[in-house]
Amino acid sequence: MTTEEKENQTTKFILLGVSDKPELRTPLFVLFMAMYMLTVTGNLLTVAAIQTDDRLIHTPMYFFLSCLSSVDVGFTSVIVPTMLLSLGSRHGQGGTISYTGCLTQMYFFLALGNTDSYLLAAMAIDRYVAICNPLHYATVMSHRLCLLLLAGSCLVSHLHSLLQTMLVSYLTFCASNRIPHFFCDIQPLLKLSCTDTSINELVGMTETLAVIMTPCLTIMVSYIRILMTVLRVPSVSGKLKAFSTCGSHLTVVTLFYGSIIWVYFRPLSSYTAVKDRVAAVMYTVITPMLNPFIYSLRNRDMHSALKKVVGRKRN
Repeated sequence: MTTEEKENQTTKFILLGVSDKPELRTPLFVLFMAMYMLTVTGNLLTVAAIQTDDRLIHTPMYFFLSCLSSVDVGFTSVIVPTMLLSLGSRHGQGGTISYTGCLTQMYFFLALGNTDSYLLAAMAIDRYVAICNPLHYATVMSHRLCLLLLAGSCLVSHLHSLLQTMLVSYLTFCASNRIPHFFCDIQPLLKLSCTDTSINELVGMTETLAVIMTPCLTIMVSYIRILMTVLRVPSVSGKLKAFSTCGSHLTVVTLFYGSIIWVYFRPLSSYTAVKDRVAAVMYTVITPMLNPFIYSLRNRDMHSALKKVVGRKRN
């Protein structure tokens, strides 16, 4: 970086928020504040319900659900408070975030978001073993394997996030400091950079592709094997019972990956701020909010555990 570039280097960014229309800022602030409170409450209740039930916490599916809910609380807390500050800023000028704060937010956003995807893959593996190899389920899905899958999910995600953050930190931002987004994400930052971003884009289409597609392919292969196994079940009731155990997980996977693929797996030249902000709201706000309800809606074990937790608090 030259002396002139250092002098012109941006020290802070302005996040323009989720909407460019000033008249929508107050309604959106109220809406996202309510959604954030619901997300935190729902996920913390899910964690509490599982952690206080000895049977659930030692069941792999609920162990991973507890981890997923914990990560979701951190994931949405990295994004939504900044969004609310942006919506509540004066004169609709957006919220200000320092250069260091921006990189820190991006790091935790990537780390926690990818941990989410790997936990979803671990849950797919759990469903595969439960349906395709039920006699050996207790042996295969041991507590040790669950801990290894959790540790691997965190390790890969944080290493990926560290690499991406370091690459962005070498860029120079001197043309503009206005980010057309509600948080610091890779694509809008690359669009703002006044230096060459070819290495970042190359890494994005190789390393990022591998990191994101690994859990995605794991989920796809698991469900292909599950489908093949279920189709061989002779009774209709047996097929419906097998599919019902996967319905919640498939719903969350579809919501999560659908919006992520839309945002990240396109050329930088096709980046459009408005459409990508809408897609980003889906996986940063809506999906973490819906997860506790999707997993608990038709689950008797979760219903019972949640009643116990709520009952204790009332007493």
